[in-house]
Formats: sequence, C-alpha cells, structure tokens
Amino acid sequence: MPSRRPGTPPWHTRQWLLVTLACVVGVALGIGGFTFRYAEGLSYLSTDPRACVNCHIMRPEFDAWQKASHHSVAVCVDCHLPHAFVPKYLAKAENGYRHGEKFTTGNFEEPITVKARGVEILEENCRRCHEPLVAALAATSTEPRDRISCVRCHRGVGHGDVAAMGGPLRDEEKTRTSR
Repeated sequence: MPSRRPGTPPWHTRQWLLVTLACVVGVALGIGGFTFRYAEGLSYLSTDPRACVNCHIMRPEFDAWQKASHHSVAVCVDCHLPHAFVPKYLAKAENGYRHGEKFTTGNFEEPITVKARGVEILEENCRRCHEPLVAALAATSTEPRDRISCVRCHRGVGHGDVAAMGGPLRDEEKTRTSR
C-alpha cells in the first residue's frame, strides 16, 4: 500500500466528500430544474403576453390589455422592457428575480405597481414609438426633469381602466389565453 502524505485524508474520506458534493449539486440542480419547469421559465424568454399571466396576479392587467387601444400594436415587452438586447435581458433578469422572490414569499403589494425603473422604461418606449407626435412637446423641455410624463395623461392606454375593463372574458379571449 502506498504511503500517504501527512494530513491527507484517506481515499475513502475523499470519495465520501465527492459523493456528498455530487449529491448536493444534484439535488440543487434537480430542485432548480423542477422549479424552472413548474414556473414555465422558458416562456419568460418569449414575447408572448401569456407568459405574463403565468402569475395569477397579472390576470386583470392581461384582460384589460386585450381590450385596450394598444392591444393590436404592442405586447407586454414592447412597453415594459428596453428594446436593446443587453438592457432588455438585464431588465428581464432583474424583474424575474424580484418577481420570483416576491411571489414565492407572498411579499408583494396588491394592486401591483410599476417600479421607478419600469416607469422610466415605459416613458422611453412611449417616446420611441410616438416620437413624431411628442417631438414638439420634447422641444419645450430643456431639462429631463421638466419633461411631461406620457402616463400622466395617458395612464390607461396600455391596459385601459383595469377596474372598469376587466370583467369576464369574451369567448375569443378565452381561446387566446387557453394553453
């Protein structure tokens, strides 16, 4: 039997540590994979608005969007995420982490609200899509803090008045949202 260096654990101790590490990593990957699949994680990489209703709390916003004026021209990511590749996926990662943590712990506000960075993104996207219309307004604002907020007057454009427009789904809406 070859001699081992002083302080080196015997081979069976190292083997036990490797097996334990493999089990811990395997369990973590298994739980993570199950959670990702159960939460329909791949759907969040798409632009399909149905991904937003994976969480039951978004149902009123989704229903109202279907009846709102932007339904035929914009989906969730068109308004709620930056359009450049890297900022879009950074925002998706930040939102995904925050949403996952909040909904897993049950520590979320109702009704849900758009956070400060989300409001900035909404404003940028409103101005990008409607640039010809808002160019004249933007010319009167010399400082960013003086800019008029689009949603100040047009709050219901994307989702309508959720309280008034939610209501029961029409038959064609049920077909679109069924999985």
